[in-house]
Amino acid sequence: MNNNDLALERTKLANERTFLAYSRTAIMLFATGATFLKLFAQDLAFQIIGWVMLIISVLVFGYGLFSFTRISRRLRE
Repeated sequence: MNNNDLALERTKLANERTFLAYSRTAIMLFATGATFLKLFAQDLAFQIIGWVMLIISVLVFGYGLFSFTRISRRLRE
């Protein structure tokens, strides 16, 4: 195994770590949004914040997945 192979492997692992960080962030946003919706059901402001967090969590996860697949494809070439 030469230095180029090791560098490629490190880059693949960094890409996976980055995807996991996006996933972790999306899960926390989703959980926080769901908590706001459940705990503050009577307060409209918290309801709006909760729904916004749920939407942002899906977008963050989608962007992380898109970025991961794009970089993985580049690395395979």
